[in-house]
Amino acid sequence: MKLLVINGPNLNFLGIREKDIYGTKDYEFLKERIQDKADILGVDVEIYQSNSEGAIIDRIQLAYHERVDGIIINPGGLTHTSVALHDALASVADIPKIEVHISNINSREDFRKVSVTAGACDGQISGLGINGYLYAMDALVDIITMR
Repeated sequence: MKLLVINGPNLNFLGIREKDIYGTKDYEFLKERIQDKADILGVDVEIYQSNSEGAIIDRIQLAYHERVDGIIINPGGLTHTSVALHDALASVADIPKIEVHISNINSREDFRKVSVTAGACDGQISGLGINGYLYAMDALVDIITMR
């Protein structure tokens, strides 16, 4: 089983930006936690990050051709603005997808309360810190094995 974790703009600046919101752990720590969880679950995981909307869309489309089993995506700020990203996620409807946010987007600014991309995903985890990624991995493995 192969999972793809996609991180959007500014996620590579974890531990640097807005520590009061996103915490002090850096992006390398997040990647290590994801890999550790993949090892526990016995799945392969690829972690991808880009600050470019087009590159993220290209990676989603490539996931289809690679027959990736599940996608976890934290679209960052694109969550609230990108119809193109929504459409890319919707175009790979056979791949289960979970949207993850480190912060609770529903308790932040009004514009962050709207996710353009969530409707193209099977679920959303928000506000549980980086553990949200790990919970999403558990959920995807369950979804995939129940098919």
